[in-house]
Amino acid sequence: MSGQDDLHQHEAAYSKAARTAATWLWIVGIVISTAGLSPAAAQTNLAPPSPVPSIGIPDAYPPGYGNQPLPSPNNEFGQPSVSPPGISSSNFNSGGTLVSVPGELQSLLSSGGVPSSVAQLRLMETQQTKVSKLADSCTVSVQIGPAQGCGVIITESGFILTAAHVAMRPNKLAMVTMSDGRTVRATTLGMNRNVDAGLMKIEPNQNGGRPWPHASLGTSKDLVAGMWCIATGHPGGYDPERSTVTRVGRILRVREGAIETDCALIGGDSGGPLFDLSGRLIAVHSRIGNDVAENLHVPIDFYGTSWDRMRQNDAWGFLPGFRPVLGVTGSPSLTRAVIEIVRTGSPAEEAGMQVGDIIEQFGDVVISDFASLKSAVADTMPGERVSVWLNRSNDRIRVSVEVGRAD
Repeated sequence: MSGQDDLHQHEAAYSKAARTAATWLWIVGIVISTAGLSPAAAQTNLAPPSPVPSIGIPDAYPPGYGNQPLPSPNNEFGQPSVSPPGISSSNFNSGGTLVSVPGELQSLLSSGGVPSSVAQLRLMETQQTKVSKLADSCTVSVQIGPAQGCGVIITESGFILTAAHVAMRPNKLAMVTMSDGRTVRATTLGMNRNVDAGLMKIEPNQNGGRPWPHASLGTSKDLVAGMWCIATGHPGGYDPERSTVTRVGRILRVREGAIETDCALIGGDSGGPLFDLSGRLIAVHSRIGNDVAENLHVPIDFYGTSWDRMRQNDAWGFLPGFRPVLGVTGSPSLTRAVIEIVRTGSPAEEAGMQVGDIIEQFGDVVISDFASLKSAVADTMPGERVSVWLNRSNDRIRVSVEVGRAD
Protein backbone atom coordinates (compact mmCIF):
# COMPACT_ATOMS: atom_id res chain seq x y z
CA MET A 1 0.00 0.00 0.00
CA SER A 2 1.37 3.42 -0.89
CA GLY A 3 1.86 6.15 1.65
CA GLN A 4 -0.92 8.15 0.00
CA ASP A 5 -3.32 5.20 0.13
CA ASP A 6 -2.36 4.66 3.75
CA LEU A 7 -3.17 8.29 4.52
CA HIS A 8 -6.53 8.13 2.76
CA GLN A 9 -7.45 4.98 4.64
CA HIS A 10 -6.60 6.50 8.01
CA GLU A 11 -8.34 9.77 7.17
CA ALA A 12 -11.48 7.84 6.32
CA ALA A 13 -11.33 6.06 9.65
CA TYR A 14 -10.95 9.31 11.57
CA SER A 15 -13.69 11.03 9.60
CA LYS A 16 -16.03 8.17 10.36
CA ALA A 17 -15.19 8.45 14.04
CA ALA A 18 -15.99 12.13 13.93
CA ARG A 19 -19.32 11.63 12.17
CA THR A 20 -20.59 8.59 14.02
CA ALA A 21 -20.29 6.76 17.30
CA ALA A 22 -17.05 5.19 16.04
CA THR A 23 -16.35 1.56 15.32
CA TRP A 24 -18.36 -1.01 17.32
CA LEU A 25 -17.02 -4.30 18.54
CA TRP A 26 -19.81 -6.60 19.72
CA ILE A 27 -18.66 -9.37 22.03
CA VAL A 28 -21.18 -11.19 24.23
CA GLY A 29 -23.38 -8.14 24.39
CA ILE A 30 -20.65 -5.63 25.27
CA VAL A 31 -20.21 -2.66 22.97
CA ILE A 32 -16.62 -1.46 22.77
CA SER A 33 -15.48 1.48 20.66
CA THR A 34 -11.96 1.20 19.27
CA ALA A 35 -12.04 4.17 16.92
CA GLY A 36 -8.73 5.92 16.34
CA LEU A 37 -6.59 3.04 17.57
CA SER A 38 -4.68 0.50 15.54
CA PRO A 39 -5.31 -3.18 16.32
CA ALA A 40 -2.20 -3.10 18.49
CA ALA A 41 -3.32 -0.04 20.40
CA ALA A 42 -6.99 -1.00 20.76
CA GLN A 43 -8.20 -3.19 23.59
CA THR A 44 -9.17 -6.38 21.80
CA ASN A 45 -8.38 -8.98 24.45
CA LEU A 46 -12.00 -9.16 25.53
CA ALA A 47 -13.65 -12.03 27.33
CA PRO A 48 -17.23 -12.53 28.60
CA PRO A 49 -18.07 -10.12 31.42
CA SER A 50 -18.04 -11.06 35.08
CA PRO A 51 -21.31 -12.51 36.36
CA VAL A 52 -21.35 -9.84 39.06
CA PRO A 53 -24.04 -7.30 38.08
CA SER A 54 -22.75 -3.92 37.00
CA ILE A 55 -24.14 -0.57 38.02
CA GLY A 56 -26.08 0.40 34.94
CA ILE A 57 -25.73 3.80 33.40
CA PRO A 58 -29.19 5.31 33.91
CA ASP A 59 -31.44 6.88 31.32
CA ALA A 60 -30.93 10.30 29.78
CA TYR A 61 -31.09 13.43 31.87
CA PRO A 62 -34.56 14.99 31.96
CA PRO A 63 -35.02 18.48 30.48
CA GLY A 64 -33.41 21.14 32.62
CA TYR A 65 -31.09 18.77 34.45
CA GLY A 66 -28.00 20.36 35.92
CA ASN A 67 -29.15 23.85 35.03
CA GLN A 68 -26.31 25.65 36.74
CA PRO A 69 -23.29 27.35 35.23
CA LEU A 70 -19.92 25.66 35.14
CA PRO A 71 -17.60 27.07 37.80
CA SER A 72 -14.91 29.53 36.82
CA PRO A 73 -12.21 28.34 39.20
CA ASN A 74 -8.88 29.89 40.03
CA ASN A 75 -7.42 26.40 40.17
CA GLU A 76 -8.47 23.00 38.92
CA PHE A 77 -10.54 22.22 42.00
CA GLY A 78 -12.70 25.33 41.69
CA GLN A 79 -11.50 26.95 44.89
CA PRO A 80 -9.40 30.13 45.05
CA SER A 81 -7.34 29.01 48.04
CA VAL A 82 -8.33 25.49 49.13
CA SER A 83 -6.84 22.36 47.57
CA PRO A 84 -8.00 18.83 48.32
CA PRO A 85 -6.07 16.94 50.99
CA GLY A 86 -3.03 15.25 49.51
CA ILE A 87 -2.53 17.97 46.89
CA SER A 88 -0.81 21.18 47.93
CA SER A 89 -0.89 24.41 45.99
CA SER A 90 2.81 24.02 45.18
CA ASN A 91 2.46 20.67 43.39
CA PHE A 92 -1.14 20.93 42.29
CA ASN A 93 -0.49 20.72 38.57
CA SER A 94 2.11 17.98 38.92
CA GLY A 95 0.10 15.62 41.10
CA GLY A 96 0.05 13.01 38.34
CA THR A 97 1.87 12.12 35.16
CA LEU A 98 1.16 14.01 31.94
CA VAL A 99 1.86 13.10 28.33
CA SER A 100 3.65 15.81 26.39
CA VAL A 101 1.84 16.85 23.21
CA PRO A 102 3.98 17.22 20.06
CA GLY A 103 3.75 20.66 18.52
CA GLU A 104 2.29 19.17 15.33
CA LEU A 105 -0.71 17.86 17.31
CA GLN A 106 -1.51 20.71 19.66
CA SER A 107 -3.98 22.59 17.47
CA LEU A 108 -5.46 19.35 16.10
CA LEU A 109 -6.20 17.92 19.55
CA SER A 110 -7.77 21.11 20.84
CA SER A 111 -9.91 21.71 17.75
CA GLY A 112 -10.90 18.12 16.97
CA GLY A 113 -9.40 18.24 13.52
CA VAL A 114 -8.50 15.24 11.37
CA PRO A 115 -4.81 14.33 10.88
CA SER A 116 -3.60 15.65 7.52
CA SER A 117 -0.50 13.50 6.97
CA VAL A 118 0.76 10.00 7.65
CA ALA A 119 3.30 11.44 10.07
CA GLN A 120 0.56 13.27 11.96
CA LEU A 121 -1.56 10.12 12.02
CA ARG A 122 1.26 8.17 13.56
CA LEU A 123 1.84 10.87 16.14
CA MET A 124 -1.87 10.80 16.96
CA GLU A 125 -1.86 7.05 17.39
CA THR A 126 1.22 7.19 19.61
CA GLN A 127 -0.40 9.92 21.71
CA GLN A 128 -3.56 7.86 22.19
CA THR A 129 -1.54 4.81 23.20
CA LYS A 130 0.47 6.77 25.78
CA VAL A 131 -2.63 8.35 27.33
CA SER A 132 -4.42 4.99 27.36
CA LYS A 133 -1.53 3.45 29.30
CA LEU A 134 -1.53 6.34 31.77
CA ALA A 135 -5.32 6.16 32.19
CA ASP A 136 -5.19 2.41 32.75
CA SER A 137 -2.86 2.84 35.73
CA CYS A 138 -5.31 4.97 37.73
CA THR A 139 -8.67 3.60 36.52
CA VAL A 140 -10.17 1.21 39.06
CA SER A 141 -13.11 -1.15 39.28
CA VAL A 142 -15.41 -0.46 42.23
CA GLN A 143 -17.64 -3.10 43.80
CA ILE A 144 -20.16 -2.14 46.48
CA GLY A 145 -22.27 -5.08 47.56
CA PRO A 146 -23.30 -7.00 44.43
CA ALA A 147 -22.91 -4.11 41.99
CA GLN A 148 -19.89 -2.80 40.09
CA GLY A 149 -18.86 0.53 38.65
CA CYS A 150 -15.59 2.41 38.18
CA GLY A 151 -13.53 5.19 39.67
CA VAL A 152 -10.29 7.10 39.16
CA ILE A 153 -7.53 7.67 41.74
CA ILE A 154 -6.57 11.35 41.99
CA THR A 155 -4.07 11.49 44.88
CA GLU A 156 -1.10 9.40 45.96
CA SER A 157 -2.94 8.81 49.28
CA GLY A 158 -5.82 7.11 47.46
CA PHE A 159 -8.73 9.51 47.03
CA ILE A 160 -11.02 8.22 44.27
CA LEU A 161 -13.51 10.19 42.22
CA THR A 162 -16.57 8.29 41.02
CA ALA A 163 -20.25 8.85 40.23
CA ALA A 164 -22.68 9.41 43.09
CA HIS A 165 -24.91 6.60 41.87
CA VAL A 166 -21.92 4.24 42.11
CA ALA A 167 -20.91 5.32 45.65
CA MET A 168 -24.60 5.22 46.71
CA ARG A 169 -24.11 6.70 50.21
CA PRO A 170 -21.36 7.56 52.69
CA ASN A 171 -19.51 5.06 54.88
CA LYS A 172 -20.05 2.00 52.71
CA LEU A 173 -17.34 -0.59 52.16
CA ALA A 174 -16.08 -0.66 48.58
CA MET A 175 -13.77 -3.27 47.10
CA VAL A 176 -11.46 -1.57 44.62
CA THR A 177 -9.61 -3.57 41.98
CA MET A 178 -6.47 -1.98 40.59
CA SER A 179 -5.15 -2.27 37.04
CA ASP A 180 -2.70 -4.97 38.17
CA GLY A 181 -5.52 -7.12 39.56
CA ARG A 182 -4.98 -6.37 43.25
CA THR A 183 -8.13 -5.74 45.29
CA VAL A 184 -8.05 -3.28 48.19
CA ARG A 185 -10.61 -1.87 50.60
CA ALA A 186 -12.04 1.64 50.36
CA THR A 187 -14.74 3.65 52.08
CA THR A 188 -17.30 5.85 50.37
CA LEU A 189 -17.29 9.47 51.50
CA GLY A 190 -19.64 12.27 50.46
CA MET A 191 -21.51 12.94 47.25
CA ASN A 192 -23.26 15.72 45.37
CA ARG A 193 -26.19 13.84 43.90
CA ASN A 194 -27.41 16.91 42.04
CA VAL A 195 -24.54 16.47 39.58
CA ASP A 196 -23.80 12.75 40.20
CA ALA A 197 -20.39 13.40 41.81
CA GLY A 198 -19.06 10.99 44.43
CA LEU A 199 -15.88 10.49 46.46
CA MET A 200 -14.25 7.55 48.20
CA LYS A 201 -10.91 6.83 49.87
CA ILE A 202 -8.69 3.75 49.83
CA GLU A 203 -8.05 2.59 53.38
CA PRO A 204 -4.43 3.08 54.55
CA ASN A 205 -1.56 0.57 54.70
CA GLN A 206 -2.52 -1.41 51.61
CA ASN A 207 0.27 -0.41 49.22
CA GLY A 208 3.44 -1.11 51.16
CA GLY A 209 3.97 2.57 51.90
CA ARG A 210 4.14 3.44 48.21
CA PRO A 211 2.02 6.19 46.62
CA TRP A 212 -0.96 5.14 44.53
CA PRO A 213 -0.79 5.84 40.80
CA HIS A 214 -3.07 8.79 40.20
CA ALA A 215 -4.41 11.08 37.53
CA SER A 216 -3.34 14.64 36.87
CA LEU A 217 -6.29 17.01 37.19
CA GLY A 218 -7.45 19.18 34.36
CA THR A 219 -10.21 21.77 34.25
CA SER A 220 -13.52 21.78 32.44
CA LYS A 221 -13.78 25.52 31.90
CA ASP A 222 -11.65 25.43 28.74
CA LEU A 223 -13.35 22.47 27.05
CA VAL A 224 -14.99 23.01 23.67
CA ALA A 225 -16.88 20.84 21.21
CA GLY A 226 -14.62 18.84 18.92
CA MET A 227 -11.77 18.21 21.36
CA TRP A 228 -10.40 14.67 21.32
CA CYS A 229 -10.77 12.63 24.52
CA ILE A 230 -10.26 9.14 25.92
CA ALA A 231 -12.70 7.22 28.15
CA THR A 232 -11.65 4.22 30.21
CA GLY A 233 -13.63 1.79 32.31
CA HIS A 234 -14.88 -1.75 32.74
CA PRO A 235 -17.97 -2.20 30.55
CA GLY A 236 -20.15 -4.99 31.89
CA GLY A 237 -18.15 -5.08 35.12
CA TYR A 238 -14.58 -6.05 35.97
CA ASP A 239 -13.21 -9.03 34.06
CA PRO A 240 -9.83 -10.47 35.13
CA GLU A 241 -9.28 -11.79 31.61
CA ARG A 242 -9.02 -8.33 30.07
CA SER A 243 -7.45 -5.00 30.92
CA THR A 244 -9.18 -1.65 31.25
CA VAL A 245 -11.14 -0.91 28.07
CA THR A 246 -10.26 2.30 26.21
CA ARG A 247 -12.56 4.25 23.91
CA VAL A 248 -11.44 7.24 21.87
CA GLY A 249 -13.87 9.97 20.89
CA ARG A 250 -14.55 13.67 20.85
CA ILE A 251 -16.54 16.16 22.87
CA LEU A 252 -19.88 16.71 21.16
CA ARG A 253 -21.01 19.63 23.30
CA VAL A 254 -20.40 21.25 26.66
CA ARG A 255 -23.65 21.62 28.57
CA GLU A 256 -24.27 23.76 31.60
CA GLY A 257 -24.10 20.75 33.91
CA ALA A 258 -22.45 18.02 31.86
CA ILE A 259 -20.02 17.20 29.07
CA GLU A 260 -21.37 15.13 26.19
CA THR A 261 -19.05 12.89 24.15
CA ASP A 262 -19.32 10.12 21.56
CA CYS A 263 -17.19 7.73 23.66
CA ALA A 264 -19.43 4.67 23.83
CA LEU A 265 -20.33 3.69 27.41
CA ILE A 266 -22.49 0.95 28.89
CA GLY A 267 -23.30 -0.45 32.33
CA GLY A 268 -20.19 -0.93 34.46
CA ASP A 269 -18.44 2.15 33.05
CA SER A 270 -20.19 4.53 35.47
CA GLY A 271 -17.73 6.51 37.57
CA GLY A 272 -14.80 5.94 35.20
CA PRO A 273 -12.56 8.76 33.95
CA LEU A 274 -12.53 10.91 30.83
CA PHE A 275 -9.12 12.29 29.83
CA ASP A 276 -7.92 14.82 27.31
CA LEU A 277 -5.09 13.80 24.98
CA SER A 278 -2.43 15.21 27.30
CA GLY A 279 -3.56 12.84 30.06
CA ARG A 280 -5.47 15.32 32.21
CA LEU A 281 -8.64 14.16 33.94
CA ILE A 282 -11.47 16.35 32.65
CA ALA A 283 -14.64 14.50 33.67
CA VAL A 284 -16.19 11.35 35.18
CA HIS A 285 -18.69 9.09 33.38
CA SER A 286 -22.28 9.60 34.50
CA ARG A 287 -25.10 8.77 32.05
CA ILE A 288 -26.00 7.89 28.52
CA GLY A 289 -27.83 10.43 26.40
CA ASN A 290 -30.35 9.60 23.69
CA ASP A 291 -27.90 7.10 22.20
CA VAL A 292 -25.12 4.87 23.52
CA ALA A 293 -22.69 7.11 21.62
CA GLU A 294 -24.00 10.31 23.23
CA ASN A 295 -22.76 10.02 26.77
CA LEU A 296 -22.78 12.48 29.62
CA HIS A 297 -19.91 13.06 32.03
CA VAL A 298 -19.60 15.09 35.25
CA PRO A 299 -17.20 18.02 34.60
CA ILE A 300 -14.14 17.82 36.84
CA ASP A 301 -14.69 21.36 38.16
CA PHE A 302 -17.89 20.25 39.92
CA TYR A 303 -15.81 17.94 42.09
CA GLY A 304 -13.81 20.97 43.14
CA THR A 305 -16.80 23.05 44.16
CA SER A 306 -18.18 20.05 46.08
CA TRP A 307 -14.86 18.87 47.52
CA ASP A 308 -15.05 20.23 51.08
CA ARG A 309 -18.53 18.83 51.71
CA MET A 310 -17.78 15.47 50.10
CA ARG A 311 -14.54 15.20 52.08
CA GLN A 312 -16.62 15.55 55.26
CA ASN A 313 -18.97 12.68 54.27
CA ASP A 314 -21.79 15.06 53.39
CA ALA A 315 -24.34 13.76 50.87
CA TRP A 316 -26.95 16.03 49.35
CA GLY A 317 -29.35 16.43 46.46
CA PHE A 318 -31.11 13.85 44.33
CA LEU A 319 -30.09 12.19 41.11
CA PRO A 320 -32.62 12.61 38.31
CA GLY A 321 -34.67 9.42 38.28
CA PHE A 322 -33.02 8.22 41.50
CA ARG A 323 -35.24 9.75 44.18
CA PRO A 324 -35.85 6.98 46.75
CA VAL A 325 -39.30 6.26 48.15
CA LEU A 326 -40.61 4.04 50.98
CA GLY A 327 -44.34 4.72 50.67
CA VAL A 328 -45.50 5.56 54.20
CA THR A 329 -46.95 8.72 55.72
CA GLY A 330 -47.06 9.88 59.33
CA SER A 331 -47.35 12.97 61.46
CA PRO A 332 -44.20 15.11 61.65
CA SER A 333 -45.28 16.44 65.05
CA LEU A 334 -45.08 13.10 66.85
CA THR A 335 -41.97 12.03 68.73
CA ARG A 336 -42.22 8.57 67.15
CA ALA A 337 -42.42 7.47 63.51
CA VAL A 338 -45.95 6.06 63.64
CA ILE A 339 -47.26 4.93 60.24
CA GLU A 340 -50.63 6.52 59.45
CA ILE A 341 -50.84 5.65 55.73
CA VAL A 342 -49.26 2.85 53.70
CA ARG A 343 -49.51 3.59 50.00
CA THR A 344 -50.98 0.88 47.81
CA GLY A 345 -48.32 -0.91 45.78
CA SER A 346 -45.48 0.82 47.63
CA PRO A 347 -42.28 -0.85 48.84
CA ALA A 348 -43.62 -0.53 52.40
CA GLU A 349 -46.80 -2.44 51.53
CA GLU A 350 -44.85 -5.13 49.71
CA ALA A 351 -42.62 -5.52 52.78
CA GLY A 352 -45.66 -6.01 55.04
CA MET A 353 -45.67 -2.69 56.89
CA GLN A 354 -49.03 -1.75 58.41
CA VAL A 355 -50.85 1.31 59.69
CA GLY A 356 -50.01 1.72 63.37
CA ASP A 357 -46.52 0.25 63.08
CA ILE A 358 -43.80 2.32 64.71
CA ILE A 359 -40.58 2.44 62.69
CA GLU A 360 -37.70 2.21 65.17
CA GLN A 361 -34.74 1.50 62.93
CA PHE A 362 -34.09 1.86 59.19
CA GLY A 363 -30.94 -0.01 58.24
CA ASP A 364 -28.25 1.17 60.64
CA VAL A 365 -30.12 4.36 61.55
CA VAL A 366 -32.17 4.63 64.75
CA ILE A 367 -35.46 6.39 63.91
CA SER A 368 -36.90 8.86 66.43
CA ASP A 369 -39.53 10.57 64.27
CA PHE A 370 -40.61 10.98 60.65
CA ALA A 371 -37.97 13.62 60.01
CA SER A 372 -35.21 11.14 60.85
CA LEU A 373 -36.96 8.48 58.73
CA LYS A 374 -37.11 10.84 55.76
CA SER A 375 -33.39 11.57 56.11
CA ALA A 376 -32.53 7.86 56.35
CA VAL A 377 -34.54 6.99 53.24
CA ALA A 378 -32.94 9.89 51.34
CA ASP A 379 -29.51 8.36 51.98
CA THR A 380 -30.44 5.17 50.12
CA MET A 381 -30.71 4.38 46.42
CA PRO A 382 -33.68 2.88 44.58
CA GLY A 383 -33.29 -0.87 44.46
CA GLU A 384 -31.28 -1.02 47.68
CA ARG A 385 -32.58 -3.59 50.19
CA VAL A 386 -32.81 -2.38 53.79
CA SER A 387 -33.75 -4.09 57.06
CA VAL A 388 -36.43 -2.16 58.96
CA TRP A 389 -37.28 -2.77 62.61
CA LEU A 390 -40.89 -2.13 63.63
CA ASN A 391 -42.78 -1.97 66.90
CA ARG A 392 -46.15 -3.63 66.27
CA SER A 393 -48.39 -3.90 69.31
CA ASN A 394 -45.27 -3.96 71.53
CA ASP A 395 -43.71 -6.77 69.51
CA ARG A 396 -40.44 -5.93 67.76
CA ILE A 397 -40.32 -7.36 64.27
CA ARG A 398 -37.98 -7.01 61.32
CA VAL A 399 -38.98 -6.65 57.68
CA SER A 400 -36.86 -6.33 54.56
CA VAL A 401 -37.81 -3.58 52.13
CA GLU A 402 -36.49 -2.82 48.67
CA VAL A 403 -36.37 0.97 48.34
CA GLY A 404 -38.47 2.19 45.43
CA ARG A 405 -37.98 4.89 42.83
CA ALA A 406 -40.21 7.98 42.94
CA ASP A 407 -42.20 8.71 39.79
